[in-house]
Amino acid sequence: MTLQNARIIAEATLWIGTPYVHQMAVKNAGCDCLGLVRGVWRAVIGAEPERPPAYSRDWSEPQGEERLWDAAARHLVRKPLGEAAPADVILFRMKDGSVAKHLGIQSATGKSARFIHAYSGHGVVESPLSAPWARRIVARFEFPTEEVI
Repeated sequence: MTLQNARIIAEATLWIGTPYVHQMAVKNAGCDCLGLVRGVWRAVIGAEPERPPAYSRDWSEPQGEERLWDAAARHLVRKPLGEAAPADVILFRMKDGSVAKHLGIQSATGKSARFIHAYSGHGVVESPLSAPWARRIVARFEFPTEEVI
């Protein structure tokens, strides 16, 4: 595991217990799944490359637009689904035929695969990447390599 990946997981772990608050991205105060990824980005990479516009909880479901997937593809590095690694950002489609609208950060792979995510009604938690979650993964990304100044 790279030093950057270790830092990503360590930072995401610090967010555990942060309450779920739609559209927020503030450790210990509130965040949603995108807010968790944004907060980890700021802590490990630096300034956010893009400030997301206001978004609804349905993530453009009525329009059928993959806005979250498109934004992830603009700023993260796409990976093959079968190449799971700690610190990957994983994108989930919660229902067949719906847009992908949930993100998590993989914290462990193998038999004890886990991920950290902000989940409505639960806040930021670390969950087993069980079969029901794993089958919903539609894309896998990694953070870009941090800039060295």
